[in-house]
Amino acid sequence: MTLRVDVLTLFPDALRAYAATSVLGRARERGVWDLVVHDFRDATSDAHRSVDDTPYGGGAGMVLRAEPIARTIDETPGLARPVIALTASGSSFTHESAARLATLAGFTLVCGRYEGFDQRVLDTVVDEEISLGDFVLAGGELAALCIIEAVVRLVPGGLGNDESSVEESFGDGLLEYPHYTKPAVWRDLEVPEILRSGNHEAIARWRRAQALHLTLRRRPDLMARRGGLSAEEVELLEDYPVVESPRVSG
Repeated sequence: MTLRVDVLTLFPDALRAYAATSVLGRARERGVWDLVVHDFRDATSDAHRSVDDTPYGGGAGMVLRAEPIARTIDETPGLARPVIALTASGSSFTHESAARLATLAGFTLVCGRYEGFDQRVLDTVVDEEISLGDFVLAGGELAALCIIEAVVRLVPGGLGNDESSVEESFGDGLLEYPHYTKPAVWRDLEVPEILRSGNHEAIARWRRAQALHLTLRRRPDLMARRGGLSAEEVELLEDYPVVESPRVSG
């Protein structure tokens, strides 16, 4: 089954361009997902294709009108559900959010602009709201692309190798362990010896320990959310201390 993602935006070319590249582009070629972009200017009825107007009650900026967005949602055949507006007041987007969306047949993202949406469109034709984080963007397009990529990576076949997403950060409530590649020595720093040992069981335990160490140090909130350390994990941390790339003696 192909995941369908509809996006309502004022900048359709920006979405299409990025969606054709890298992971998203290859996954789309394999039929893992498909992108359907809608310019809600096309649902306007005036000569200027106006999608915004001044806010009632005064204030700076312009507000996106409800009608063009609602008409696009109501009149688009096969529009994927749920319909999700990208707003600063929405629920925070997390790995769990991406995993949930990855199980669906599709979903629709509505990109805001200016001072945001007329509240009535959020109250009537939108199913939920999502925020990428506690910061403000000029519009929802970048947020939409971030969400799409996070979701597609979790859809079977999205990365080509489904195992690639299993050990990534947040997949088990932990940050990911550190990675190394060739050369074995760089600027007098060596790759940890255990990674060159060929002992895959020991390597797996070491990586798990480093993920635990990293999460404890940098994201204690994640550790608290998963209920802290188990007795087995405490023992693992004792067996494998925090990684440090040893300097070559010389």
